[in-house]
Amino acid sequence: MSDLKKQLHQLCINYVRKSMEAAQDAINDAQKASTDDTKSSAGDKYETGREMMQQETDRNMAQLNEANKLLVALNRISTAGTSAKAEPGSVISTNNGNFYLAISAGSLILDGKSYFAVSPASPVGSKLMGKQPGDSFILNGKTYIIESVL
Repeated sequence: MSDLKKQLHQLCINYVRKSMEAAQDAINDAQKASTDDTKSSAGDKYETGREMMQQETDRNMAQLNEANKLLVALNRISTAGTSAKAEPGSVISTNNGNFYLAISAGSLILDGKSYFAVSPASPVGSKLMGKQPGDSFILNGKTYIIESVL
């Protein structure tokens, strides 16, 4: 089953890398547009455009930094072995879906089966932490029963 963990872990890494690439591409585009923008006689228009490009670059730099933090968090997660209790890196099956406790990456499809990649700090992730088969919790009026923890 550690193969399942490794595959889910890799899907999360791919998710983060795509985010990083998109942010880096947007930064490069904004910087290129900024250097291509020539000062016209309408100075205010030029300055406004340059400021908007700078804000866009700053936003994308923040996204890139967040993606780097996610990558660091993923690198701390072990994909080897199993645990009796849910912890970062665990694959948890419940009566209301399957979860991979790592980072918030949304729905991951693997071998036709859906897994929700959730952060331990997220509402559902914090409820899953420390749970073992047979345990249950209620979130948003829905009861989740832990069927297995890998």
